[in-house]
This record gives sequence, C-alpha cells and structure tokens, in this order.
Amino acid sequence: MPSAVCGGLAGSELRHRRGRGGPQAARAAVPEEAAEAAAQNPKRPAPGSRPSEAACRWVLLALVTLLAFATRFHRLDQPPHVCWDETHFGKMGSYYINRTFFFDVHPPLGKMLIGLAGYLSGYDGTFMFQKPGDRYEHHNYMGMRGFCAFLGSLLIPFAYLTVLELSKSLPAALLSAALLTFDTGCLTLSQYILLDPILMFFIMAAMLSMVKYNSCADRPFSAPWWFWLSLTGINLAGAIGVKFVGLFIILHVGWNTVSDLWRLFGDLSLSLVTVGKHLTACILCLIVLPLALYTAIYAVHFAVLNHSGPGDGFFSSAFQARLSGNTLHNASVPEYLAFGSVITVKNLRMAIGYLHSHRHLYPEGIGARQQQVTTYLHKDYNNLWIIKKQNTDSDPLDPSFPVEFVQHGDIIRLEHKETSRNLHSHYHEAPLTRKHYQVTGYGINGTGDSNDFWRIEVINRKFGNRIKVLRSRIRFIHLVTGCVLGSSGKALPKWGWEQLEVTCSPYLKETLSSIWNVEDHINPKLPNISLDVLQPSFPEILLESHMVMIRGNNGLKPKDNEFTSKPWHWPINYQGLRFSGVNDTDFRVYLLGNPVVWWLNLLSIALYLLSGSIIAVAVQRGVHLPAEVEGLSQVLLQGGGQLFLGWALHYFPFFLMGRVLYFHHYFPAMLFSSMLTGILWDTLLRLCACGLAASSLASGVHMGGVLSLLLGTAYSFYLFHPLAYGMVGPLAQDPRSPMAGLRWLESWDF
Repeated sequence: MPSAVCGGLAGSELRHRRGRGGPQAARAAVPEEAAEAAAQNPKRPAPGSRPSEAACRWVLLALVTLLAFATRFHRLDQPPHVCWDETHFGKMGSYYINRTFFFDVHPPLGKMLIGLAGYLSGYDGTFMFQKPGDRYEHHNYMGMRGFCAFLGSLLIPFAYLTVLELSKSLPAALLSAALLTFDTGCLTLSQYILLDPILMFFIMAAMLSMVKYNSCADRPFSAPWWFWLSLTGINLAGAIGVKFVGLFIILHVGWNTVSDLWRLFGDLSLSLVTVGKHLTACILCLIVLPLALYTAIYAVHFAVLNHSGPGDGFFSSAFQARLSGNTLHNASVPEYLAFGSVITVKNLRMAIGYLHSHRHLYPEGIGARQQQVTTYLHKDYNNLWIIKKQNTDSDPLDPSFPVEFVQHGDIIRLEHKETSRNLHSHYHEAPLTRKHYQVTGYGINGTGDSNDFWRIEVINRKFGNRIKVLRSRIRFIHLVTGCVLGSSGKALPKWGWEQLEVTCSPYLKETLSSIWNVEDHINPKLPNISLDVLQPSFPEILLESHMVMIRGNNGLKPKDNEFTSKPWHWPINYQGLRFSGVNDTDFRVYLLGNPVVWWLNLLSIALYLLSGSIIAVAVQRGVHLPAEVEGLSQVLLQGGGQLFLGWALHYFPFFLMGRVLYFHHYFPAMLFSSMLTGILWDTLLRLCACGLAASSLASGVHMGGVLSLLLGTAYSFYLFHPLAYGMVGPLAQDPRSPMAGLRWLESWDF
C-alpha cells in the first residue's frame, strides 16, 4: 500500500489533536504514534525529522505570496478613473480626511482604513468621486488602491496556510492557493477602492487564527494558544467592523468554540475548574475583546467625523447637535416646550425630514382642496409652527400670562407660522396612501374647526410629562378621527414639489414614521440653555447609528442601469458586474469569476456532500477502513467540514434577506469553496492512489491529477484575464476581440 501518497494525515493524529484528552495524554500520544507510523513504513521518516518538508512549505508559501502580489499589483493604476463603487468608498475616505460627517449602511472600519491609507500616501481628500468614469487627473489614488490590493493579496497565503493546517497536505494547500490566485473575480475586487478585500482579509484572518488555535489544543494556556485565540477575537472585530455580514464568520467561530467546549466538558480527565478556565478564556478573547474593539472603532469614528456633512439629516436632532457647523451645534434654546413657542418638528424615520407646509393647495380630485402639508428634508421658514391651546385665541406670549408648559396628554393646535393655517385632518383619503386620512392646513389667522385639535403623547417619558427639546419622542393623535400623524415616505408628484406625503394613519401602532421630536424652539418668556447639555451619551449615539444603518440596509434600492442578482445565480457564475466601460472605445473591466474555478468549486461541493455522506455512513456502521483511508477520511470530514460550514454560513443567509443583492456578495463564500476544492481533490486523488499496488504509479496518479488541475486553472486565467485587467477594442461577439469565443453564457454581458 503506497502510504507515502495516502497518508496525508494519520487518522490517529487528527483524533488525538482534536480529542482533547488532556495535555499529558496528548504529549504521550504523539511520540507513540510517530513511532508506530515509522514502524509501519520504514522508508518514511518520522514526522518530527523532516526539515526538508518544512523548508518546502516555506518556499512554496513565499512563491504563492509573490505570485499573489504580482497578479494583484499588475496594472493597478489602470484605469485612471473612478470605477463602480469607488465613487462611494473613495468619497467616504475623503470624508475621513476632511473630518466631514456622512452616513453609510456599513460599519466604519473599512472606510476609516481607506481614508487612512489615502492620508498616509499623500492624498489630500479634495477629489469629488462624483460618478464612475471621472478621471483622477493629478490626485493620488494609488495609495487607496494599493492598500486594498495589499489586503487582497494576503488572501492567497492565508488560504494556503489554512488548508495546510487542516489537511497537512502541501498539494491541497497549493491547489487552494492557485484557485484563488487565478480567479479573475477575486483579482478584480482586490484592485479597486472597495470594502470587499478588507472584509475578506478579516474573514480569512479569523479562519486562519481559528484553525491555528485548534492546532494548539494539546498545549492549552501556552503563549501560542493565547496568541491565536486573541488574534481570532481581533479579526472577528475587524470583520464585523467592515460589514455586518462579518457576523457569519462570528457564527462559524462560535460554533467551533461551542463544539470544543462541549468536548472538553465531556472529558472526565479534566476538572470542572479547568473547563471553567477554558470557558473564561473564550469569553474574554472571543466576546469581550471583539466587543471592546468594535466599540472603540465607533469611538474613533465619532471623534474623527465631528464636522457637519451630508449625513446629518439621517440622524436625530440631538445627534446633530454634536457636529461642528450644524445649526444646532453650540445653539441655545429653551429646554421645555410651552404654549406660544415657535418650533420645528422632525420625524424620527430616516430621511423623512421636518413637518412642512406652504401656500400651495392640493389639486382638484385630491381630497379637500386645502393647503398642502408635507415633510421636507431641509431647513426652511415653512417648517415653523406655533403651538397653541385648544380653544383660546389669547396670546400665550403676553407677559401678563404665566408660562404654561405643554405636557403629555394636552390637547393642542399647531398653527403654521408663515400662513396662519392650522394643522388639520379629516376623513378624506390621503393623496397616495390608501386607508390613511389627508392632512392639510386649514383656517384663517388661526381660526378653524374641531378637526384642528390634536392630543400630544410622549413616548419616552423618562423626562416626566413635560416635552424636552431634542430628547422627547412625541406623537400627535387627531382628536376627531383618532388617527396618528405620520409620513408615508412617498414622494408627491410635481404638484407637491416632490416633497414627502404626510398622512393621518388610523393604525395606531408605534412606528418611527409616526414619532417626532421638537428641534428648533423659540420662546422669549423662557430661559435658554445650551444644547450641549442635551447631547446624547456615547451609548445612545452608538445605538442610534446602528438603528439608522439597519434601516438603511433594509431600504437599499438598485442604482440606475445596474444589474442586481439572486443568490442562486452566484455559484454558477451566471452574471457579472460592469466595473468600467460599455462601448468598444471604453476601457472595460467586468467582474466575473473564472468559470473553470467557479464550476470546479460547484462540482466539488456536490462531490463533497456525496463522498462525505458515504464515508460518514461507513464509519457509523463500523466498516473497517485501512489506516491510510481512515486518516484521509478524517481529513475530509473534519477539515473539509470546517470549510463547508464556512461556505454555507456565508451563502445561505442571503436567501433570507429582503434587501437588494449583488454578485459580489458571494465572494466570501467563494473563498471557502475554493479551499474545500483543494482539500477534496487532493483527498480523492490520494484515495484513488491507495487502490494502486505500485508506489510509483500511485504517486503519478496523485501528482498528475494535482498538476492537471493547476495547469488547467492557470490556462483558464490566461484566457479570461482581460476581464480583470481591462480591455479596449472590439466587443466579445467580434472575432478580433480578446474575449472572442469565450462568452460561454448569454447572461455574461461583456
């Protein structure tokens, strides 16, 4: 039996290393099993006496890393214009350099690192990043692209080391590295100012740290054990700090940790104190440390972005008060709302704006022909309202009248300051939203009817019954119809100046669209206080920023002329994304996975499920397997199982998401499927070799198979590399095109 080919990892070695039999048992087992392996195969040296193999590993790692950097940095300056989402993330890097506040649906770490790379490389943050195709001219963009390419290059050595640790097989590690090196999709994503290479870097770093930590199981609480465990936690914080999909690698590490702790708990040779120490170490390094780092990321984010910018309107008035240059910053207003106050009222739902009215009427056929009431995102005099009592025309600002504060449950009128019409509702249907009532401005000089009366309710009454500027969350309940004032968020037609519809909803459920806060507040009878004392605490702004990001993610819509995709499209490489150019005169870059790599990965997933099921059934039924086959089976089930779990966790959750999805969302899962492919084919070829009597023939089958896969992958990269590095000239249907004959699917739009 050709054990030199078959014995990629002895089954007993893997079982001892993962079985957690205690440090002493593990140390005792390793020499015994090495001696046993040497006795069974005298021609094969014991594992501890193979320095040449270790040197070979390091040489291959160096070559793999060199090739990765060469492919990622080749033609990095091309094209010298904005491509695809560089218009977003390059612009956000500029915001960090200029300390200008902005809003994005992703956590801040990736954009902060892009901004830092730009700053350190001499970029001054003045380029506008307005739209794809804008030329960079004299602006230094290479630092930001180079940073992303650097992290994208490290994915390949990380994959090599991860597979080597899981399989103990150099051919498997080399094949996995080659699949990622020669994938045109990974290459394209790594060469531009995007979050994807940063996210994938932290995901792969977390995976490598986890498997390295697992390999130290026989040396618990040693320096390497603590190092890899802590590094795993750091990388988890990095992954979730770039995009929320970093949660998937957290779930992966969490499952691995819980499984290990459960195995330790069942090891009766360990005391409960020792198990408790393991549990405490995992909590500290994998929960407390990542949470602390994640919180620190936001602390830096808020400290750097302290100037008013395009993101102000997405956040609450209290949040805006902390931004230098915002009208609320360092402002002084009365603290509590009183009758006679002139106020602006802001909706708490993201990007809805201020309660607004103007002299224009609703057109004929749209409810009652009365004054329009809308919401408006910008500061304006038409946002001002006077809060008055229910049934009195006396002036509450008269010095002879005492100050009367507005409280929870009071019946009020809101009079529009510019037009002297009252906020009004009735049973006419709203302009756009069915079963909601119309809201209008009604009356003359503040005199109207009973449909002008509203009951004010305070949602968060931690400040008491009074209404506190910026902080109190309030609702307006219409007294006659019982409906609640809110905004649907729908844009009115041109007759409504494309402002947003305000309705009165008969459905009284508390939603952000029906909750408001008082922002501006003018009352000469009340003393002013600085808004600094009303600014939210760090935990409050941290919570608010997450709520805004979650709502923003759920509300994402596709850009104009952009192809979205469905998750089932991704593994089959059904459709790519245009990064740059459309016509034959343009510099064209097209995001598409190398079809040979992607379809091989898809085949490998199917083969893994089949072969893994067969092996699992055989083991469960007690079928006796030769030692070499048993060792390879354990590699496939345990090492391959880790990678299959990573692929599944990074892929299947997208089927449950309601937001718009794009092809590039699959690439983290693709990393795991490529590593699984390396382990699977190396293991299958070794198993085939085990059935051959001649050692030379067995080695030939194994190495020939691996070499064929490597050469086929490299040749397919040669064919499809123009998609990543860019091309000018005839389109694919023209015989003169470098992509002629390579449009294998009609859905490939290059």
